[in-house]
Amino acid sequence: MRRFSRSPTDPAFVQDPYPFYDEMRAAGDLAYWDDYAMPCAVSHRAVSALLKDRRFGREVPPEMARDIPAHQAPFYAVEAHSMLELEPPRHTRLRGLVLRAFTSRRIKALGPEIAELAHRLIDEMPEGEVDLLPAFCQPIPVIVIARLLGVPEEMAPQLLRWSADMVGMYQARRDMAMELAAASAATEFSDFLRGYVDERRKAPGDDLLSHLIAAEEDGEKLSTDELITTCILLLNAGHEATVHTMGNGIKTLLEEGVAITEENAAPVVEEVLRFDPPLHMFTRFAYEEVEAYGHSFQRGDQVALLLGAANRDPAVWADPARFDPSRAVVTSTSFGGGLHFCVGAPLARLELVTALPILFDRLSGMKLAGVPKYADLYHFHGLEALRVTR
Repeated sequence: MRRFSRSPTDPAFVQDPYPFYDEMRAAGDLAYWDDYAMPCAVSHRAVSALLKDRRFGREVPPEMARDIPAHQAPFYAVEAHSMLELEPPRHTRLRGLVLRAFTSRRIKALGPEIAELAHRLIDEMPEGEVDLLPAFCQPIPVIVIARLLGVPEEMAPQLLRWSADMVGMYQARRDMAMELAAASAATEFSDFLRGYVDERRKAPGDDLLSHLIAAEEDGEKLSTDELITTCILLLNAGHEATVHTMGNGIKTLLEEGVAITEENAAPVVEEVLRFDPPLHMFTRFAYEEVEAYGHSFQRGDQVALLLGAANRDPAVWADPARFDPSRAVVTSTSFGGGLHFCVGAPLARLELVTALPILFDRLSGMKLAGVPKYADLYHFHGLEALRVTR
């Protein structure tokens, strides 16, 4: 396995990580990234297989768990109940209960609401130059999730602030100030949602939170802490990834001169997800000794699954650095895979295929106002701003 070194906060890498991924992938299915001190799966076949390999998982082996610093304790108290971080049997129970409330019927019914919201946001945009991230990309997913949960829409800016502070814990640039902000956000977010859980227990509505409270499997219901963490997960994951996908996608479509319409929305969105995904790395722990792609993993070893590299694998997509919505559809790794395949994938796709055609139809003459820059967010990959002229 060849070793590579590149800081994930290096400005050149932040703006374009794909050449580095190409270098690693050319060396084989696995490459060792010195800056993370772990092997990385970089080919589509390796990433896809390891996402589904039950010998690897998200949860730290119990005997290898480390003490949590006191200032991080509030954040990890929330994470302790996150199905994103858990393995069976807890993950199975939590995901099953969530899926009973987060049904495809309920998601599909949101289409008209998403369309109405997209039109409203465009109506509210000023003439001339506008930054589409705060004006369009950020409000749509967070307002939709807030409505789903039954949280007041006017809370959206605060939810965004809490979410941004919490997901900072997953970024390579994380420092003490970000850790303190994440802990504070976790506490405030939890306290806010606890009040809503108490209200919905007494007076259920037709919102997702009420349905999560009512969901039951084999006599088991979600505890209050599980409900709070699940709502935070849905808000954070549902907002962060969709905002970046929407922003990256609009940038790409404008740069490539590709129009997105109701008729071509589905294949265009799939190519957007492949071409410039919102999340570039997921990590897994080995749960036993595993031989994979020429490397011997021991229990507790970590492996990074580079989704951004897998989605540009020339063994799967010809000329993968070219944006081409006419490609034959091959499932990218952007929503993960296996037991942890993104619960919110259908909602994210619906938001994208609904909102983007409306934007490009209503603002048919929009152009980029300069070259958009990516923000220093790795493992995430998204823009600092997306300024356009109408």
